[in-house]
Amino acid sequence: MSAHAPGLVRAVALVGPTGAGKTSLMEAMLIATGARPKAGGANVMVGDSSPEARARGHSVELNFASFDYLDDHYAVVDCPGAVDFAAEGDFALPAVDLAVVVAAPDPAKAILLQPTLKALEEHGVPRLIFVNRMDQARPPLAALLEALGAVSEVPVVARQLPTWRDEHVTGYVDLALERAFAYRDGAPADEAAGPDGIPAEEKDARFHMLEQLADFDDELLEQLLSDVTPDQELIFADLVRELNEGLIAPVFFGDSAKGYGIGRLLKALRHDAGSPQSAAQRLGISGTGAYVIKTAYAGQAGKLAYARVLGGALNDGAELVSPDGERARAGGLFAVQGAALKKVSQAAAGDVVAIGKLENARAGQFLCLGGTPKDIAVKVAARGPVFGLAISAKVRNDDVRLSGAIAKLVEEDPALSFSQEADTHQTVLGGQSEAHLRLALERLKRRFGVDVATAPTATPYQETITGAVTQHARHKKQTGGHGQFGDVTVEIRPLKRGEGFNFSQRITGGVVPKQWIPAVEQGVRDAMTKGPLGFPVVDLAVTLIDGSYHSVDSSEMAFRQAGRMAMDEGLRRCTPTLLEPIEKVTIHVPGSCTSGVISMLSARRGQVLGFGPRDGWTGWDTVSAFLPRGERGDLIGELRSLSQGLGSFEFAFDHMAEVAGRLADDIVHGRTEAVASG
Repeated sequence: MSAHAPGLVRAVALVGPTGAGKTSLMEAMLIATGARPKAGGANVMVGDSSPEARARGHSVELNFASFDYLDDHYAVVDCPGAVDFAAEGDFALPAVDLAVVVAAPDPAKAILLQPTLKALEEHGVPRLIFVNRMDQARPPLAALLEALGAVSEVPVVARQLPTWRDEHVTGYVDLALERAFAYRDGAPADEAAGPDGIPAEEKDARFHMLEQLADFDDELLEQLLSDVTPDQELIFADLVRELNEGLIAPVFFGDSAKGYGIGRLLKALRHDAGSPQSAAQRLGISGTGAYVIKTAYAGQAGKLAYARVLGGALNDGAELVSPDGERARAGGLFAVQGAALKKVSQAAAGDVVAIGKLENARAGQFLCLGGTPKDIAVKVAARGPVFGLAISAKVRNDDVRLSGAIAKLVEEDPALSFSQEADTHQTVLGGQSEAHLRLALERLKRRFGVDVATAPTATPYQETITGAVTQHARHKKQTGGHGQFGDVTVEIRPLKRGEGFNFSQRITGGVVPKQWIPAVEQGVRDAMTKGPLGFPVVDLAVTLIDGSYHSVDSSEMAFRQAGRMAMDEGLRRCTPTLLEPIEKVTIHVPGSCTSGVISMLSARRGQVLGFGPRDGWTGWDTVSAFLPRGERGDLIGELRSLSQGLGSFEFAFDHMAEVAGRLADDIVHGRTEAVASG
């Protein structure tokens, strides 16, 4: 049995870790189907066409392409594997019919697939595994399959058995068909007699495959227990059903650079992949419309929404309704082949196209064709930033252009963030790593002509007091005519951590007229913006207890200045102390990395709160800790270095804590030098 129906348009995502060969697999499929010429190098490649991708030698953004195979059309979404840019695929995965997880043939690298497989499992996306570059593999195959099985929540089912000669892969045995095939350079594999020694191994591998399928089919299980040879139609029906229900992950083998295994993979896409209707049901979508995978600003073409059409055909000029009810007309439909766009008048259901003039479209939206606005069942949250840089335009006149250009980049890449930090007065660009932000800044300069300077993000230190004083201050100034006179006495005392600021008054006899008491409070607040150590002051109470005024020279400004003077002088006598923000960080890593993470946190003055198994992740741990904000700057880089790029973390502000000793002196000295220089 096959899932195939003639004329379907399928969407397939290529996912997996960097270096596995996803883009080369896409190119191999395009060559095998005649969608791009075989000869040539980077100049004729469809994927990785941007200057940034070419400079890095790997994908940094989604690549879109399509091809025809027999009577079907296929849209391919090639997702970056580098952890710095993996968020590019977040909004694409829920909308595809099948994900091809591209893996290395090394069992030690199987763990790199786990975050990708977990994301597919959470979204309910059917997936198969294509083990690439099999010519680099070495028997036994069992070790590789065991390693793949250890990182998958569902059984990995080998559909093929590779054959070797002199340590080179020569072909494969199709375990469902019970036929052997020999690879040919530049041509489809030929059916061939199985090599010596294969039949017994093939028999065992096939029976194991059937046992795995029988776990989800009572009829097949009964036949195996009764020593009845199962009918091939039943076997193929089980393979298709169990794949599309997410019960198994079939495994195929090949080598994209040599074209090995590409034909068999294409047949699997044709016969096994589900229909666009299945993807629509998974998303909770009914009716016709377009699910937005990403948006991009494409020079003179303006803003484009890359989207998958679902439910029915979409015509150029069709009115689309966003979830908030806004209506816009599709101002051009474009078939996408890498960087090349070709205008089309209609897009078939299932296809992935670029749609112009949808100015308010956002990734993750379903734009319906008329009718009532629709929301979708699958919610994809943009990844929060884990690394930041303070940025500023090198040319002052570029400040306005910088804000507009950054806003466009953040819209294109939701894993970026942009904020104005009130505490530190910095403009901060946030993202997934330093490499992620450097890429954004390269795009900013190349596409928008804005060059920026960068600096580390500042830590929002504060200060408080540990002692109490009574402080008198008088502001008196005579300049001819009306002078200035304000006289106050205040009590200053510390509050508990986190209680903030409290102002009160115990004035008797009207020594400070009521209308000027708010001015005294404002002067106190003015002084608290920068205390003796150079930072905002918190967690203290101030009480106005006495004062005097002049019937002519007193004014709101005079009492405001007196209040400020009292605080400036009094805070120095209250034994000020430095406070730093402490964040609660939650780190996720493979269990083998846990001890290294704990050591790393200790070296960064972190306080480990505990660790244990990560919920739902076999072989992973979660470590919780308090960590000073100033120690988080390059945490993601060290964490990924410790964990083969797999580690991740979340953080949230928890409390302020006192900093003492040499470290506090260094921080204050650094602040003083920074103010002096600029």
